[in-house]
Amino acid sequence: MHIEQLETPVAVVDLDRLTANITRFQAYLDTHGILNRPHIKTHKIPAIAHMQLAAGAVGITCQKLGEAEVMADAGIQDIFLPYNIVGEAKLARLAQLARRCTLSVTTDSGVTVQGLDAAMRQAGLVLPVLVEFDSGAKRCGVQSPEEAAQLAQLIAGSAGLRFGGLMTYPSSARAAEFAQATTALLAAAGIATERVSGGGTPQMWQAHSFAGITEHRAGMYLFGDRYTINSGALTLEECAFTVHVTVVSRPTAERGIIDGGSKTFSSDLLGQDGYGLILEYPEARITGLSEEHGTVDFTACARRPTIGERLTVVANHCCPVVNLFNQLVGVRGGVVEVTWPVAARGMLQ
Repeated sequence: MHIEQLETPVAVVDLDRLTANITRFQAYLDTHGILNRPHIKTHKIPAIAHMQLAAGAVGITCQKLGEAEVMADAGIQDIFLPYNIVGEAKLARLAQLARRCTLSVTTDSGVTVQGLDAAMRQAGLVLPVLVEFDSGAKRCGVQSPEEAAQLAQLIAGSAGLRFGGLMTYPSSARAAEFAQATTALLAAAGIATERVSGGGTPQMWQAHSFAGITEHRAGMYLFGDRYTINSGALTLEECAFTVHVTVVSRPTAERGIIDGGSKTFSSDLLGQDGYGLILEYPEARITGLSEEHGTVDFTACARRPTIGERLTVVANHCCPVVNLFNQLVGVRGGVVEVTWPVAARGMLQ
């Protein structure tokens, strides 16, 4: 089937660009002796995760327990879950998952450590736990090297846990300094830091400059989007992920309506002008989204589309857009080669 025969809206992956993106970043990390642990929250597809592993990744990163369970079901053996797991039900699921694969998690509080330790001791397991520290994102994470070292010692002294290292997002010079200070404190206490996990697609080509970071977690690098382009991580020509839509109405000379709205494109602007870049009409702006309609301003365009014309859109943020689709279609040279169910779609628990 040719791509033009697909009903819209449809999420499309260019297979040649996908392979090139996976290969190029893996080669960069290999050159600099940094382990690759890609984040599957971008694609949520086991087959693509296996492609990343085959290229040389040491394991994968999942953001939610449900995602990790889907990946374990697909035979992936090394899974990092950098998220505070809280609550009896989730801890029970975590223990079951830890029986099936090589699993590691993070924590930033003694409360979470206590829950993890109790669950693992009850299951008769020992779980590697990394300390998450805040390197500027102001999300989760301990606030000082001293606090990180204290939490690491608490983990090391827990029968059901093993101190697995340090983790942060995003990688930065500040993150490297924090990690080095914490590592020194722990070394003085006789505790080794075996792993320092950093991440971020915008920082991917600077990963080697952050001293002491031993592995990198990136998600968007294999697909690309407007945010990734603007960060300098990928070029427009390297973007592998697009959404194809159709012009279904031209109410005025300047305005067009496409068959992709908020259920097709996320509401993320991320500093962009409009809700996506239309490749055929780069001067156009997707100015608004209702559930099934996208409003496009074609005022700045020298030519304008007719009803029924298909458009190709680079999303602002590929991760939430993928999560809106049941499947992605892989194409090569305009011909459909594969259709992937988005297996971990909606796995928020």
